[in-house]
Amino acid sequence: MMVGVDVSHAEPTPLMAQPVFLNNVDKSYDGSSNVVEGLNLDVKPGEFLTILGPSGSGKTSILMMLAGFERPSAGSIRIGERDVSHLPPYRRNIGMVFQHYALFPHLTIAQNLAYPLQARGWPRREIGERVDWALGLVRLTTMGARYPGQLSGGQQQRIALARALIYNPQLVLMDEPLGALDKQLRDQMQDEIIRIHRELRPTIIYVTHDQGEALSLSDRVCVFEGGRIAQIGTPTILYEAPTNHFVAGFLGENNALAGTFLSGDARSCHVRLAGGDIVCALNMGNVHYGEAVSIAIRPERVRPVAEGSSNALSVEVVEATYLGDAHRVRSRAADGSELIWKLPNCGSQCVPCPGERVRLGWNTQDARAFPAPRA
Repeated sequence: MMVGVDVSHAEPTPLMAQPVFLNNVDKSYDGSSNVVEGLNLDVKPGEFLTILGPSGSGKTSILMMLAGFERPSAGSIRIGERDVSHLPPYRRNIGMVFQHYALFPHLTIAQNLAYPLQARGWPRREIGERVDWALGLVRLTTMGARYPGQLSGGQQQRIALARALIYNPQLVLMDEPLGALDKQLRDQMQDEIIRIHRELRPTIIYVTHDQGEALSLSDRVCVFEGGRIAQIGTPTILYEAPTNHFVAGFLGENNALAGTFLSGDARSCHVRLAGGDIVCALNMGNVHYGEAVSIAIRPERVRPVAEGSSNALSVEVVEATYLGDAHRVRSRAADGSELIWKLPNCGSQCVPCPGERVRLGWNTQDARAFPAPRA
């Protein structure tokens, strides 16, 4: 029987966060091809790790294996000191938050929260105390007697989060939990999740295809491509210093300019574009003279510059879209490639017209060269 938690004090109660280890994990559904292959991933206790990737990248399969709904075809999964690779879900002490809440509509909110504690054999007094604690945690102390249908979508998702935390799990899994909410509610729930993680420090593995969620919520982000880790790191590292073309293009908006490698070392390289030569901060990969490369530059790092400026291209404006705080300008370089840049809305700032020629530049460290993707 699980021991209850003292809720008599006002301070948040840290959960029994455990590390998670996935070692050489494969997953195949047909016995011939792997949707997850050779996965090695360590998650620290109390860490918020987001698994990010497009549809079919393997992220949902990883979550299902962690939860126990699927078994790995090879390799092992450990939570703390226990190998849980073949344990059923109810023996893993994992909390789960789903996209569609999964609350019992015929039970009150308090009964929904009490249910997992009753299933684990908690004493009645401790159940009542823990339910009160959980309602206070998500700031819905007056909602215990209501039914799920009487709550908003955001409130229901808070209850789903509280239910996942109420029995002191070693690990919390979140499967696209904000996907059913509108933008304003998503933003509010992100703030709530950040606050709760800061207070309780549970180990959280969060699965999403939403890049904004991944960047704002996570201690680290693990980007998946084709069942493998494309890159893992802090949100800042992944956004500012992607190590391959896929991550640069998938995480946030990005310009990709085709060029030819001229020279370079491990720190910088010279590249020839259709409109002139530029210097990039890093040369990623084993690239030789004359080989094709792709230059990645974030739109917010591109700006109009004076004639004669280095690391610059002359472009023709195609259209400018009003975004409120900025104008998103689409332009065309000499070779026909598209270059997107953002012009802050400063009130008196002149917005370029379609057909107007502008010279655009950027800082050397903001352009990164990768081997050109294979056709």
